[in-house]
Amino acid sequence: MNSWRVYTAVVFLPFFFVLVQYLPPIAFLVFVLGGILFAQYEYCRFYVHRVWRVPSAVMGFVLSVGLGVSFYYGYQALMPVGIVGMVGMVAVVGTGCLLPYIRRSLGGFADTITLLFGSAYVGWMLSHLILLRGFECGISLIFFVFLVTWASDTAAYYVGSSFGTRKLAPRISPGKTIEGSVGGLVGSVMMAVVAKFGFMPWLDLKDCLIIGLLLGSIGQVGDLFESRLKRYAGVKDSGTILPGHGGLLDRLDSLIFTSPVFYYYVILIKGGAKEFCT
Repeated sequence: MNSWRVYTAVVFLPFFFVLVQYLPPIAFLVFVLGGILFAQYEYCRFYVHRVWRVPSAVMGFVLSVGLGVSFYYGYQALMPVGIVGMVGMVAVVGTGCLLPYIRRSLGGFADTITLLFGSAYVGWMLSHLILLRGFECGISLIFFVFLVTWASDTAAYYVGSSFGTRKLAPRISPGKTIEGSVGGLVGSVMMAVVAKFGFMPWLDLKDCLIIGLLLGSIGQVGDLFESRLKRYAGVKDSGTILPGHGGLLDRLDSLIFTSPVFYYYVILIKGGAKEFCT
């Protein structure tokens, strides 16, 4: 058991609780933008010896900040919504999976695509947290998506490290196991149930099961997706800023996927935040 993971959580969780519960929404915006910029910087460092181009990187950072700020101020014309937004997610994932082939086929132009992809992967997808926070029940939704994602990651890690024997995706991430994956799904559903009885009483047990399984599975896809990006780039961890966790991108990889999926679940499947939160 890695005690540093526990120490990091003990420091972060009280800070995060105060930030979301008591500070104004603009403080959360600054928090998210800071996380986006640092995670995107870590992504750029994947390719520091390969495709690092300062103008493209700066353009990517500016684009990410612009997206986050536009979401906060409600300029939805810049934000694909509904089905279009889900298609955008598929496009981001598809581009990430095709990065090795894009690089081989497009040559130098692929450098810019690779770096600007970081704005879509980190900036656009993670900015959905700002949209969730903007809902009337946004505080509860932010706590929910963070806790369910965190519970899935934590349960998968500890179950996999303690009982895992069968590899889940050995060519992408040799350390992940089927047992850990199942543990992650159980952990996400259990946390959804805890949220129902703790601060989201409008959820029914069916919602807890569906959303828990949805976010738990999507979060694991996000984890594997980042592992594939790192394998392509030839790096093990995105950084070392978080003791016991590696880089910030390593900690956010699941949330990058679960936050937009949860947002679209609320607006598409549940009919919007007003219907979902009553």
